Amino acid sequence: MNNNDILRSLRFTFDLDDTKMMELCSSDKRQATRAEISDWLKRDDDPAYVEMEDYQLAVFLNNFITEKRGKKEGGQPEPEKELNNNIVFRKLRIALDLKDDDILAILKLAARYISKHELSAFFRKPGHAKYRPCLDQILRNFLQGLRKAYRDHA
Repeated sequence: MNNNDILRSLRFTFDLDDTKMMELCSSDKRQATRAEISDWLKRDDDPAYVEMEDYQLAVFLNNFITEKRGKKEGGQPEPEKELNNNIVFRKLRIALDLKDDDILAILKLAARYISKHELSAFFRKPGHAKYRPCLDQILRNFLQGLRKAYRDHA
């Protein structure tokens, strides 16, 4: 999935304003500007659209975890330079403190049905025999289910 689509979806789902987005997209090394956030949130066909890099989304997701769960002892983990759907899914699971049954219920809200075994395969290490890459459609359904669970029912 496109990093910008993930960011747009999470901003809408959790009703994050510009100030909160700037805070979540900033790291110790670099402060995100309102203009950058605005360009990342634009639609793909907008001339001012700027593609969000994996590292920038990783910074956002790490800060989102801290926002939702509190600071981790021993310091903040270093943001990944490359992301995939499995890593994004795992980070959202951690941030929202979701168990398998919670995730399955969220996917059900988006009319997506998978087994616990299929779900656990997404959270295994890539070298594991039962590892399975998370397809765009699964992550898209999860984000859609999150919207229904956290925004539409609020």
